[in-house]
Amino acid sequence: MNDHNNELLTRSQSNHLRKTNQKKRRRKRIRRFILLVFTLAIVLSGLYVWYLVAQSKSAIDQSYQPTSKDIQNPKTTDDFNGEKSFSMLLLGTDTGAEGREELNGNSDTIMVATVNPKTQKTTLTSIPRDTMAEMVSSKNFNIQKINAAYNIGGADMALSSASELLNIPINYYMTINMGGLEQVIDAVGGVDVDVPFDFSYGWTNFKKGKMHLTGHGALDYTRMRYDDPEGDYGRQKRQRQVIEAILKNAISFNSLQNFQSILNSVSKNIRTNVTFDDMISIFMHYRSSANQIESDYLHGMSAYIGGASYQVMSTDELQRVSDKLRSEVSLPTEKIKNNETRQNQLNTSFSFEDYTTDQTYYLYSKNNDNLLWDGAN
Repeated sequence: MNDHNNELLTRSQSNHLRKTNQKKRRRKRIRRFILLVFTLAIVLSGLYVWYLVAQSKSAIDQSYQPTSKDIQNPKTTDDFNGEKSFSMLLLGTDTGAEGREELNGNSDTIMVATVNPKTQKTTLTSIPRDTMAEMVSSKNFNIQKINAAYNIGGADMALSSASELLNIPINYYMTINMGGLEQVIDAVGGVDVDVPFDFSYGWTNFKKGKMHLTGHGALDYTRMRYDDPEGDYGRQKRQRQVIEAILKNAISFNSLQNFQSILNSVSKNIRTNVTFDDMISIFMHYRSSANQIESDYLHGMSAYIGGASYQVMSTDELQRVSDKLRSEVSLPTEKIKNNETRQNQLNTSFSFEDYTTDQTYYLYSKNNDNLLWDGAN
């Protein structure tokens, strides 16, 4: 009897042990399966990230267009290390939509973006498209509306002319055409703006107050100027609203959902001398600076020069903006002295306080204070 009971006990223990071992093996298989799935997920995620990075680099490589200065003196230092401030010229060209397919086109939107990592602030300063300015780096002395600089001499002339006008180093630029702006806005999910008054433009009706705009609507919003009580200055304010909204949306998580659309827009419609590695550094080190955005603009006087309407900036206004921007990039202020301040000094009868009279402004030769400029000397 005892032997029989022992045998039953042994069998019971054996079955229990076998079941225990089976459970352990199943748990091990489950753990191995979970580990395999987890490892596979990590690998696939890594491959996907690598794919996105590769796609990003491909798109940015297509948009990369160095200036002559970049080619002659390749940058060897890291300008985007998170400690240095920097300035970038933002140009919106009137091409890429409505059948306009010229290579450059006039830059109807001109802004200087200064990024300061210490204050974690970005400042967007508009330069009116009709601002009188010397076309710096032109073969001959040449004064035009500043929006012609990009069309005449590309990014080199646009950078040099804006830099000389404001007495601030600007080493980087980014241009986007109208078609590209529309696509980028759609890619980031549209933009929220505060419409200042009711108006209609193109195919869009705008109502005063908060509005969410798609790319086409935002394009109409930034282009209207003749029905704005502030004229082109009112348009500049609306342009800055849209740029600020794009910057804020672009750093949000939601923009990743439309990553490929953004890349397609970038490669086809943007030109810049910022490399792929530079863009990664900007995103890594300066992202927080996009959370605080301040706006400003050059405010000039309307004047007729040779029968054409211009905006002429007073020396005081140029000095004010120059001081502010130099401070934003941690440079000491300097007394501004350029072609524009010289022309102001020579126009002794022109009043920068008379907003009621259509005044005439005269341009003088580069090397002779008594000789009017005839467009050639």
